[in-house]
Amino acid sequence: MALEQPPTRISELADQCVQCGLCLPACPTYALDRSESESPRGRIAIAAALARGAAEPTAELRAHLDHCLGCLSCQRACPAEVRYDELLIGTRALLGPAPQRPRLLLGLLGLLQRPRLLRALRRIGAALGATRWSRALARHLPPYSPWRTALGLLPATSPLPLPRGDAAGAELALFPGCVASVEDAEAQQAALTLLRAAGYRIHVLPAFCCGAMDLHGGETAGAEQAARRVRQAWEASGATRLLSVTSGCLGTLRQALPNVPVLDPLTLLAERAERLRFRPLPLRVAVHLPCTQANVARSETAMLKLLHRVPQLEVASLPRPPSCCGAAGSHLLEFPERAAQLREAALQPLAALAPARLLSSNIGCRLHLAAGDDAKHWTTQHPLSLLAQQLEDRP
Repeated sequence: MALEQPPTRISELADQCVQCGLCLPACPTYALDRSESESPRGRIAIAAALARGAAEPTAELRAHLDHCLGCLSCQRACPAEVRYDELLIGTRALLGPAPQRPRLLLGLLGLLQRPRLLRALRRIGAALGATRWSRALARHLPPYSPWRTALGLLPATSPLPLPRGDAAGAELALFPGCVASVEDAEAQQAALTLLRAAGYRIHVLPAFCCGAMDLHGGETAGAEQAARRVRQAWEASGATRLLSVTSGCLGTLRQALPNVPVLDPLTLLAERAERLRFRPLPLRVAVHLPCTQANVARSETAMLKLLHRVPQLEVASLPRPPSCCGAAGSHLLEFPERAAQLREAALQPLAALAPARLLSSNIGCRLHLAAGDDAKHWTTQHPLSLLAQQLEDRP
């Protein structure tokens, strides 16, 4: 699919919607606002009107489109198989970047999309005890401001180094990403440990942004540049399949590489689950299912199959979408108040589950969930990290 769709294509995609309303129960923003304009079919109608010139892109109309989390739960529920992802991305490309997009974090500095800079700043921050003073600083910033939200996401520890891949003969390539390459290096190392135990060899690509935040934010030029870089790195790898431990990157990587199998490592590990043996872990964990894992990666069954192989591990799942956590890429920075409302709704069932850990495969979701009011009651972890820690005979 092209990164920028002409108005005629947006109109064609909108015409596929039969306005049945079966998407409404699946939509987290409709559940939040109970407004037709905050529903998938309402946004489809808005996109069609804008594409046909029947409406002007006012701030009010644009806000309804910008509020969309892009979780794609509606697309999975749609009986007419409307390509909502293509329609949303095309409409945002037509409109250009949203006015509330935090330019210093995502634009001029591009801090979240430059892993080397982010890693260096995180190391400095950890050495200076940034988590102690950042919370105090955040209290002096306006409520629900992007910078206050960003400060609240800072982990306390220094980031781990990127994992090293196999020197030659790798059939798999691992895409580290940008934020994930810094904040989720442990999960990436865990993926390599588990995949090697299952008999795979893995090449690790350079760390850079896949372009997901630009793509979903209407920054067409930045998304195209990132897609070219993805293709160049992939062609140089010599691998046959591409992996990402961050489910939020999978859709964008598949778009950049339409003829390449782009997979969640959990899927491959589940196929060779009989090769993996795990030590017992008498612990109760709750599993948060990111929208991208449910609707893009489709790796929930594989993840649960692997977790259930850990003896004595008690696994409880949080309710499925529409209880989206509200992170949604840069959405938590663009609409911090709405994101916080969705987070608290997603976390509410945890009190009854009383887990020792909360597992989630998306780094954005984990950082966002960990910043919630009740997060002090549990630790967050990638499922791959738990599996690697319990693996017997680690390579």
